[in-house]
Amino acid sequence: MNHRERFLELQALLTAHETWWRPAPFRVRRPDWCDERPALAEAVLALDAAALARYADDPAVCCAWLASWLPVVDRLGELAVLPALPSRPLPLCAPHFDWSIPGRKREQIEAFAAHRPIARAPVLEWCAGKGHLGRRVALADRVPVASLEIDPVLCADASHLAARAGVEQVVLCADALDDSSRSHLRGRGVLALHACGELHRSLVRSADRDGARSYRIAPCCYARGAENGYRPVSRAASLPLDADALRLAVTETVTAPRHVRARLARDQAWKLGFIALREAIEGTVPRTFRPVPKGWLAGDFVAFGEALAQREGVRLPARVDWAHWQSVGEGRRDEVRRFELVRHAFRRALEMWLVLDLALGLEEAGFDVEVGSFCARSLTPRNLLVIAER
Repeated sequence: MNHRERFLELQALLTAHETWWRPAPFRVRRPDWCDERPALAEAVLALDAAALARYADDPAVCCAWLASWLPVVDRLGELAVLPALPSRPLPLCAPHFDWSIPGRKREQIEAFAAHRPIARAPVLEWCAGKGHLGRRVALADRVPVASLEIDPVLCADASHLAARAGVEQVVLCADALDDSSRSHLRGRGVLALHACGELHRSLVRSADRDGARSYRIAPCCYARGAENGYRPVSRAASLPLDADALRLAVTETVTAPRHVRARLARDQAWKLGFIALREAIEGTVPRTFRPVPKGWLAGDFVAFGEALAQREGVRLPARVDWAHWQSVGEGRRDEVRRFELVRHAFRRALEMWLVLDLALGLEEAGFDVEVGSFCARSLTPRNLLVIAER
């Protein structure tokens, strides 16, 4: 199956089954599919905490369980699997290369750098941060590297680390989305490890005229730059996606520490508790839930609710039973997590569709393209890599 065939089948299945994955349980009290498949809704809500945790942590096990109710999950799983790309051993680098790189990020860089031919041309590292990937490639392949990054503080760090490692690495402090940055691509092999949303899509949009020799793109955070809806990069794409749908593709927290996941669950319960309180006061009216400042989540639920009420213009009664509404939020969160198991069965297929949109866009620009995984999901769920060569 070539990229286009896989893409079109994914697109057809996602379109035909959109009622299962489009509605976000956080925003919809009871997804419409519950009326269509009441037995599945009952089974999902009846899961105990241990089963819920097992299915949330292991999508393959969850999909196997869901397939008896929803057979399309099996086919989506088949379409969302691609083989691991061939890798090469990298020459060892001096121990000081690891300085300032978190362990998991270090492993991702090593895996990404190993999944590419030896660089024969100058390299451009796109959205480079501190330039860790570019520095590793410069050390491995002995080629000049330019690292493009918008943050001047990160640029200064990248320059310092390059000098410390003694590599030929030029740091370009520039906005990747500015037209003037396109000139840096000509004649180079472009590397983009987890450049977010439009930062990676912009590479594909102008690939037919930028003059880059090759691309290595591991996409991430597909919703960035798509606040007004997803703009495909290939001519074959016809699946409309809003920011909520794009965020679905990156909802896995498999690599987050347990305490972080517990904190995220608590934060969601607080938000749902406030929504329930607001609906009790004002009635159920569809509305968006704007992002909450992190500082508001550092205290207790009372302070959180009062701050949100002030921002949202909700007139609270003289007395609020905050413990009750916190409990309501926790119960609602437990429902949301169970309903999300069904929605999440579609997220890898949706991510594969997004990645294949990039692949087809690069093929339309005249490149030969490979797509596959460059590391295990346990290292990062964003483990898909698009390799394009002229």
